[in-house]
Amino acid sequence: MADHYDALETRDPNEREAALFARLPEILRHAIRSPAYAERLKGIDPAGITSREALAALPVLRKAELPGLQKGALPFGGFVAGAPGSFGRLFTSPGPIFEPEPDAADPWRSARGLFAAGFRRGDVVLNTFSYHLTPGGFIMDSGARALGCAVIPAGPGNTEQQFELIEAYRPVAYCGTPDFLKILLDGAAAGGRDISSLRRALVSGAAFPKSLQEEFSSKGIEAYQAYATADLGFIAHETSAREGLVVNEDIIVEIVRPGTGDPVPEGEVGEIVVTTFDPHHPFIRLALGDLTAVMAGASPCGRTNMRIKGWMGRADQATKVKGMFVRPEQVAEIGRRHPELGRLRLIVTREGETDVMTLAAETATPSDDLAAAVGATLLSVAKLKGNVTFAAPGGLPNDGKVIADERKYD
Repeated sequence: MADHYDALETRDPNEREAALFARLPEILRHAIRSPAYAERLKGIDPAGITSREALAALPVLRKAELPGLQKGALPFGGFVAGAPGSFGRLFTSPGPIFEPEPDAADPWRSARGLFAAGFRRGDVVLNTFSYHLTPGGFIMDSGARALGCAVIPAGPGNTEQQFELIEAYRPVAYCGTPDFLKILLDGAAAGGRDISSLRRALVSGAAFPKSLQEEFSSKGIEAYQAYATADLGFIAHETSAREGLVVNEDIIVEIVRPGTGDPVPEGEVGEIVVTTFDPHHPFIRLALGDLTAVMAGASPCGRTNMRIKGWMGRADQATKVKGMFVRPEQVAEIGRRHPELGRLRLIVTREGETDVMTLAAETATPSDDLAAAVGATLLSVAKLKGNVTFAAPGGLPNDGKVIADERKYD
């Protein structure tokens, strides 16, 4: 087990799936003890939600909705049954979104991702994520200490003081954004500071292109990335295989068509939706607004959970056309009314000084009558006229874009 955190990571995928969905009804019972979930899940029998198909029938809760919902019922929007005093720490993130931290050893499930990045008991870790109000610093801190690491709660910035800490404590591992690690490396090289003790890193919160990974590696630091959020903690993390990100244990990840709660076929780009199993603060189908796609097969590192490609853009593609918002949910509604259509893409351009909408749709049965019917539905749903074009099945880009704003202004 030297290469894996525990046996859960290498179990048969069917065994994992059965175990998660056997636990799901009890988590739903915990959820509906809160007033907001009791209302959203009214009429749902938790005992019947034991498969992905049954879960997909439950409503999606969009992260973008949380600030408004919480403002209407401070602090947690009615989605938490317990009082604020029943949690270990209380945070806020931009939005604002208020987040409680369960009083547990590894409340954000980050230890697995840190272990996969090479963090081990006895390591000294420089943690440069913020400890001020937001949970970022504590997400990494709690996971590292659960592994038996010593943590320097450095936070971001103050590079001169960071150099003093590194030279004194000689940390072998780094947590933070890839951008700040580069700042430290460049600053140390320019100022003659010794930060050569750093040998591994777990980075998140910003793009981590292969060029930057290779630059770190050339300086003796093997850096891996994680996909995490302030609400949920670790969702997926990179491993030694460096082939996508392996989904964390103890959560259910779905990839859905933007603007809907409908799962997409494996390999198609869609929005990330997560269900968690924390009985104190469960999230049931939280749509994060980020795009990704599932990768086929298991990771060569031996972990058998679902793999995703990582962050591939934002699902919230709402845009204004002729002064009116057009949203992915509206495009999805057109698809629901015309099941003979496949993937849809609403393209917004400019002709002269006028906005023009064109709905491109995949179908195996194109016709003028179908174009007219879809055009009428587009007008009915979006309250705007638009053109309709057809493509063969598989003919539109698989990039998760439901609305493509291609307007150019001189």
